[in-house]
Amino acid sequence: MTDRYQQFSTSGVGRLLVKRLGLPNPEPLRRYKPGEPALPGPALVGGAGRLADGLGPVLKSAGIEVLTSAGADTQKYGALVFDATGITSPEQLRGLYDFFHPVMRSVAASGRVVVLGTPPEAAKEQGELIAQRALEGFTRSVGKELKRGATAQLVYVQPGAEDKVESTLRFLLSGKSAYVDGQVIRVGTHGGQATEPESWTAPLAGKVALVTGASRGIGAAIADVLARDGAHVIALDIPAQGADLAKVANRVGGSTLQLDITAADAPAKLVEHLKTRHGGVDIVVHNAGITRDKTLANMKEGAWDSVLAVNLTSQLKVNDALLAAGVLRDGGRIIGVSSIAGIAGNLGQTNYGASKAGVIGMVNAYADEYAAKGITINAVAPGFIETKMTAAVPLFIREAGRRMNSMSQGGLPVDVAETIAWYASPASGAVNGNVVRVCGQSLLGA
Repeated sequence: MTDRYQQFSTSGVGRLLVKRLGLPNPEPLRRYKPGEPALPGPALVGGAGRLADGLGPVLKSAGIEVLTSAGADTQKYGALVFDATGITSPEQLRGLYDFFHPVMRSVAASGRVVVLGTPPEAAKEQGELIAQRALEGFTRSVGKELKRGATAQLVYVQPGAEDKVESTLRFLLSGKSAYVDGQVIRVGTHGGQATEPESWTAPLAGKVALVTGASRGIGAAIADVLARDGAHVIALDIPAQGADLAKVANRVGGSTLQLDITAADAPAKLVEHLKTRHGGVDIVVHNAGITRDKTLANMKEGAWDSVLAVNLTSQLKVNDALLAAGVLRDGGRIIGVSSIAGIAGNLGQTNYGASKAGVIGMVNAYADEYAAKGITINAVAPGFIETKMTAAVPLFIREAGRRMNSMSQGGLPVDVAETIAWYASPASGAVNGNVVRVCGQSLLGA
């Protein structure tokens, strides 16, 4: 779908008017392309905490040039990375100002700011808890100050998980996280095993991934990215979408499964298919979803029931069946697709909002239980993503959705897919129980 305003704003006349009138300025985002550098410039690293010694080697292994002191005034930084785990009192928050203030204007277009902290609940004293919680307000605010497609994130690293941050840093310090902004990510010790892949360009080699709702839109993009990363993708959708489903599977070298996941026998059929055809599954992406929008007073019970069945209850039944049958392999990944509607709510979407908030509840409810089995469960929560569905939204609502975020633009299906691929990586075993919004730091919700 074409964003005509973005096209206008990048033209000669458009740039002039945007600047003079203070209009939204949607900078074209730098997304991942194989063979390109991760960042548009070197990373300036600072801070003094328990992660400081390991940051340089991790970034260098990702092909990122690392600087530990600011350069000339003309230097542009691809990233600013600050280890704040050593901050144990509110007074020490001054270290954030001292590091970031001189170089904030030097962040390159589509640059990255990453702050690393300690989960407040893991703090040893009250002062440390307060200071670490303050990092969240700091980072979200920085995200709203950055321009030209740059982003800011906070990563809370549990003590003991210092050696498990590489996959998260590689994701955040690259074009793969182009539309992820203002997020708080937790890397802990209660997930699966974090295993470095043989190849970071194909981290899912040898893995089998199931993607529901894979015939179009975000589902098709998920299939593309997981296959690019080496997985064999089983593309699942309802029989009515069979033709489109086959096109996706053929494009990615995967296979298809036509199945209504809300049918009573669907979990059993899925278990049997995965057992006999693939010997199990490593990654399950619950992407299938529908909308049946009406205000609650005008909503028929069928509209309520169908949305909850597709978007939530069928997923719970599938998870239970896969685990009971031992079909989800060791180190398995379950990934849900929630929505900003499940966080902030939407007019006329009580059914949809409830189902997508329920996906977040699913992650919260099962993260610890699944971790004991070496399995992680996480979710993405997309904001305004440019799809055929959003193309049908009335013009003014569509424009509001595009502009009401720090990027002043809608995201692309690939942005959701890249976030899911990060969760799916064998190196992301310490990333468990997270719900990351892919929304360009939308002004709606938390």
